[in-house]
Amino acid sequence: MSTRRLRALLGAVDFGDNGLRVIRRSVTHVLSAALLAAVLATPACGGKKTSGDAKTAEKGLPPANPIAVQRMVEGVAAAKDPRMQTRAVELFREAIRIDPNLWEARFDLGVVLANMGDLAHAEEELRAAAKIAPNREEVVVALAEVRRRRGSNKEAAAALEEFVKDHPGALSARTLLVTSLRDSGQYDKAIAQAREVLVRKPGDATALAELALCHLGKGERDTAQLLVKQSLDVNPKSAVAHRVQGLVFLAGGDDAAAFQSFSKAAQEDPQDTTSRLNMGAVLLRAGAYAKAAEQYRSALAVSPDEPSAQIGLAAALRGESGGKDAKRIDEAKALLDKVLERDPHNIAALFNMGILLAESLKRPVEAKPFFERYLEDAPADHPARAEAERQLANAKASATAGGKP
Repeated sequence: MSTRRLRALLGAVDFGDNGLRVIRRSVTHVLSAALLAAVLATPACGGKKTSGDAKTAEKGLPPANPIAVQRMVEGVAAAKDPRMQTRAVELFREAIRIDPNLWEARFDLGVVLANMGDLAHAEEELRAAAKIAPNREEVVVALAEVRRRRGSNKEAAAALEEFVKDHPGALSARTLLVTSLRDSGQYDKAIAQAREVLVRKPGDATALAELALCHLGKGERDTAQLLVKQSLDVNPKSAVAHRVQGLVFLAGGDDAAAFQSFSKAAQEDPQDTTSRLNMGAVLLRAGAYAKAAEQYRSALAVSPDEPSAQIGLAAALRGESGGKDAKRIDEAKALLDKVLERDPHNIAALFNMGILLAESLKRPVEAKPFFERYLEDAPADHPARAEAERQLANAKASATAGGKP
């Protein structure tokens, strides 16, 4: 191996398609699991490309330990097999123990952990990779995406904004910056960044779709619709554009048309779990719990550890159970337990577990710590806070009364 890095070999590990995040929440109480759907498609992080004007971040590093490199290569090979993810993690960790400066191993470990739903440890590894290789666009993008998945959109946006100032040609980072700004409510700044992407890549379907979402966030549905149409004119098979088209329809109250658009996105990209999640959210809102469960199970067939799909399926099962089917309630609880085991700060899972314990299982005292943890971690303007506060008050009253519901 003539250089320190194994560029080609590391492309096997990635996050998925692009950086469009979709948040849909239910209008009914039983599903105010809302959250049921922090539906997120992460941007491709494989390939190890660097931004056009990035400096070589590796210059000051010592030569890589060849044994560490070999373990990293073995980890990449293992990561290609969904059944070998745990082994891949072990190999990447071994590579890092041998050579702590092997930032690619930390990067790929972070990506695999994120795919497995272990976001806290994924962020830890990606932060370490970013410290060693601060000019690598794929590392900055992956770290920002994990932060977004953990609900820290402002932190993600701040880091990305700093990066694109130094690397104006970093289009993946800039596109994700648009998403992060939009998700943190900074619509005007998001629109400005989306336009910067289009200046550098005119007619880009993803940038147009992101721009449409920004205008949709500002309540400018007609403008969003025109941008989506433009995006579909550029690429009629864009799963991203069809997803955004669905959101535009959803904002206009046309759930049927929204469902068709999400379905079209899933047809164009069968691996597009985001569309399945969105279809599940539409069905949940309609009270079609069994059909919603089918969509979430389809998403889990593609991505077995996707937390949004697990949380959505738990909500669907809870709805299906009507509070009476113990088997479905137990399955829902097991799904939420799995999410919280990997990420104890997942606010959607915390809220849903609290609701399941308080209402489906009639154990409000046991629900209390979940609502407390949710309120500690959730943003001040999170839509489920009022319900969580009400449930927590009930749980405290129940505890005072001796634990009876």
